[in-house]
Amino acid sequence: MNMRASTARPAYGIMVEELRGPVTARLGGRIIAQSTRAKVMYETRRPAAIYFPRDDIHTCLTPANGHQTFCPFKGTAGYQDLELGEQSICNAAWSYDDALPEASGIAGHVSFMPEARVEIDLGSNQLEVPEYGNISGPLIDWLLREAAYLPTPEEFTQSLSEKLVEHGVHLSRLSVMAWSLHPMIAGKNFIWSRATGKVTTYAPSYEIHDHPAFQNSPLRHVSNGLGGIRQRLDLDQPSDAFPILSDLREEGATDYVAMPLPFSDGRINVLTVASHHPKGFSTENLGLIFECSAVIARYYEVFMQRENAQSLLETYVGKRTGARVLGGEIRRGDGDDIDAAIMFCDLRGSTRLEEDLGRSAYIELLNSFFETVSTIVHEHGGEVLKFIGDAVLAVFPAGDTPDEARAQALQSARAIVAGLDAMGDEEGKRRCESAIGLAYGRVTYGNVGSRERLDFTVIGQAANIAARLGDYGKSCGHTIVVSRDLLETPEQATPLGSVSLHNVSRPVEAFAVSVAMDADQLAAS
Repeated sequence: MNMRASTARPAYGIMVEELRGPVTARLGGRIIAQSTRAKVMYETRRPAAIYFPRDDIHTCLTPANGHQTFCPFKGTAGYQDLELGEQSICNAAWSYDDALPEASGIAGHVSFMPEARVEIDLGSNQLEVPEYGNISGPLIDWLLREAAYLPTPEEFTQSLSEKLVEHGVHLSRLSVMAWSLHPMIAGKNFIWSRATGKVTTYAPSYEIHDHPAFQNSPLRHVSNGLGGIRQRLDLDQPSDAFPILSDLREEGATDYVAMPLPFSDGRINVLTVASHHPKGFSTENLGLIFECSAVIARYYEVFMQRENAQSLLETYVGKRTGARVLGGEIRRGDGDDIDAAIMFCDLRGSTRLEEDLGRSAYIELLNSFFETVSTIVHEHGGEVLKFIGDAVLAVFPAGDTPDEARAQALQSARAIVAGLDAMGDEEGKRRCESAIGLAYGRVTYGNVGSRERLDFTVIGQAANIAARLGDYGKSCGHTIVVSRDLLETPEQATPLGSVSLHNVSRPVEAFAVSVAMDADQLAAS
């Protein structure tokens, strides 16, 4: 006889039908299961699966071995090994002993993995797999046409949620956890709530991985490749494996699903959805999300790749420079001639420090030095272009306000000296001394280097003079030495006369700047 399923399946679906007469499973010619109560499950775009009542298994299945997989439609599958004489096949059989309502017909039944090479004799039964149609509607149309033009992941998340609701999905909350490549931010968590109609974005630090709330969360479970999660929250005795489930239940949620959103590089991100509908999510609801999840993942991957590129560029070349590179200045020679104050800040006594402290402690001190200098430079409108050994090269572009750029550079230098001195007041840290050179002038701000390896930097006499003035300050005992063109008036500093600097053709009129700041300077810094 023919077993026929409906031929029109416009949406994702599951169908369980009984088979008639004896159905037999053999392995190596030996009968391992035989039943007149076997069933077939049809699931959209999956091979038909034959299930035998557990009582009709005629071979030794080991107790559940702890291995589990998740299906948002059928529930959590437990696995058993099959032992046949001396032969043992790991995870050969699976069953949904606590099947979800959509698959309740296979509860208490066992099926065999294709890898186990079990031969199924259907007897007089013939299977006819449904002809699956194309899932269409507002969500698909939107993904194919409009979604590509949304500029931010927040806008995409909101539109995705709204389209799911428009498609009939009983959605009250949707969140996406997308991991990033950022030195301080572990990833972005976008959460849409139907109650507010808005998306909230969180950017947790890497400390999230050690936080108890994350350690016992669906996000960790799914992103670690342990499979998805579905939990009905309206049961009389719910199984709250994760604290967030009880929180959602208190808010009125009835159903919760967390599923993987894999990126092409292998990282597993997480999509979660919750429903307040009395019946939770239907198979059609979840099937729509499941069918579209690969496309949805690619959209988030594009968004995160752009954010990763921006964050990495900002980390390695600075915020302004990163924006210029992302804006298309990627060819050798691309750049501008600008007026700017240039700072070269060097850690004094670094060779001796490394000898006294040892490599690990010295690197920790060096990082603290870079952190202090970088933070102060950024707070004063400058940008750190690069770290050169134990020194920092920074630029304060003048734009239309050259006097402001000069003043910011001077205030930054004084604040750096004070900040490095204050490091010694922190427990476990050591005071640092610096040598700072400042100069002002016309520089080229752009790409230099080879065809395959570029450096976005400043080139010009002002940059060279700033570095040499810092070296000169070491020899004459001054912490901050500047060129005349950095000062509004010579009275701002102590004149050092015209000094000859290495690789600078003409003597430079140099000045020593007082490290101490008056009340106005302190307020400005």
